[in-house]
Amino acid sequence: MKNTMLMLALAVAANLSLAEEIGSVDTAFKLIGPDHKVVVEAFDDPSVQGIACYVSMAKTGGLKGAFGFAKDPSRYSIACRQVGPLHFSKPLPRQEEVFKESASFIFKHVRVVRIVDKKRNALAYLTYSDKLIEGSPDNAITAVPVLDQTIPSR
Repeated sequence: MKNTMLMLALAVAANLSLAEEIGSVDTAFKLIGPDHKVVVEAFDDPSVQGIACYVSMAKTGGLKGAFGFAKDPSRYSIACRQVGPLHFSKPLPRQEEVFKESASFIFKHVRVVRIVDKKRNALAYLTYSDKLIEGSPDNAITAVPVLDQTIPSR
């Protein structure tokens, strides 16, 4: 049972994209520890080659931020764009999590969910945060039209 759960967790993690930090700006100077900042990260949709998403998020600095104990704000921005020819590696489910990243020491995550809009032949990407007890209603959304082909979906 334990091995089955581990394999399932690894399979889910392998399907999610990894982000790379492409830049940041300081928003407040901290005498001890890193400054508060806004970080921009980029990731590619794991099932749609040719789509990249950019997520901006606040990162708390200071001593708590330096040691990973800071509680970052739950406000994010997202922009997804077509950056090359689109290729679908498989039929897409109506809704699928494509990105997840820890946003605090424990129990809080930044998530991005892709939603297929069949009627408009577009892909919507929603970012939000969740916590074990209570998530945040703060969210952001972007959409990418698919103009030259039909989205293969389940």
